[in-house]
Amino acid sequence: MPIWIESLAVAVCAISAVLAAEGKGIDLFGVMVLALVTAVGGGTIRDLCLGVTPVFWVGQPHLVATAMGVSAVTFVLARFVRPPERLLGVADAFGLALFGIAGTEKALAYGSPAIVAVLLGVVTGVAGGILRDVLRREIPWVFQSEVNLYATAAMAGATVYVVLVAWMPDSVVPRYAGMATILCLRLAAMRWRLRLPVFWMRGST
Repeated sequence: MPIWIESLAVAVCAISAVLAAEGKGIDLFGVMVLALVTAVGGGTIRDLCLGVTPVFWVGQPHLVATAMGVSAVTFVLARFVRPPERLLGVADAFGLALFGIAGTEKALAYGSPAIVAVLLGVVTGVAGGILRDVLRREIPWVFQSEVNLYATAAMAGATVYVVLVAWMPDSVVPRYAGMATILCLRLAAMRWRLRLPVFWMRGST
């Protein structure tokens, strides 16, 4: 996985964390902590599941610096220029796409079966956002029915990657096709409110 992909994933996740902190009364230090947890949380859980030591951000400390720097800059800029309302969702969608495939690719590289690689890709993509939402005392997006095709998009993209990489193991096409699948599904779901059916039983109110 090219280092720029993980760096970009960390950056957009840090941006999403700062924007998600709006109205929560969190100071600069708290925002930076929230950004770091969001940026590295999913990858940390993935590496622990795979038995990888040290976890990715310990071995690549520039990713920590990226998360801290981007969150600080976003914190300052947002005080002078109000970001578009949809920026949080878009930044989160990019983070989901980048980390979802990064997690799947790393899991396969460490010998995980395809289904495990897909699940670890989903975990890498969504776990940072779950930790972000728990820390700001919100129901995580992945568990909200009104947040459209979140983990589902990550699973679809990870599956596309696993299928294509079996056919083209030495090509970069599977990587970018998987990312594009996640990003397009998530953005399309945001635009047209695409979602899975919500569970209910006959006779329930």
